[in-house]
Amino acid sequence: MEDSDIHDEHELRRPLAMTLLGGLYLFFFLLTVSAYGQPIPFIGTIYQGTTAGVLVFFDSLLCFYLFLGVMKNQRLTWYLLLGYNAFEAVNTAVNMLVITTADLEKVIGEKVDPAGLIASNMGVIVALLLLSVFIFRHRNYFINRSRYLF
Repeated sequence: MEDSDIHDEHELRRPLAMTLLGGLYLFFFLLTVSAYGQPIPFIGTIYQGTTAGVLVFFDSLLCFYLFLGVMKNQRLTWYLLLGYNAFEAVNTAVNMLVITTADLEKVIGEKVDPAGLIASNMGVIVALLLLSVFIFRHRNYFINRSRYLF
C-alpha cells in the first residue's frame, strides 16, 4: 500500500468522539420514546395524557434529529446540541425547584425520597453541563456546513 492510501483511509475514519456522541443521543432518543404514556415534568408542571404524549413525540423527534446530525457531522447540529442541553439543564432545575415531592407522590402513587430526588436532578444537571463542555471542545468535528441532513 502506498502512503496516500493510508492517508485517505485515515481521513475517512469517523472520530471516536463523534461515534460515542451519536450513540449517546441515540440512547436519549430510545429513552425518550420509552417514556411515552408516562407523566412528564416540563417547566415546573407535570403533564399527563395527550399533552405528555405530544411533548414526548417532539422531544423524540428532536433527539433523533440530533443523532442524525451528529452522525452526519452537521455544523448546525453542534449549535442545536448546545441549545438542547442548556434547555434540558434549565428544565431540570426549574422542575427541581417548582415541583414538590408531594406533587410527584400524587402522580406516581409512591413515596419519593426528597434527598434522592435532589441528588439525581443535580447529577443530571452536572452531566448535561459536562456533556456540553465536551461538545463545545469537539466543535472542529462538525464540518458539514449543509443545512439539510439529506
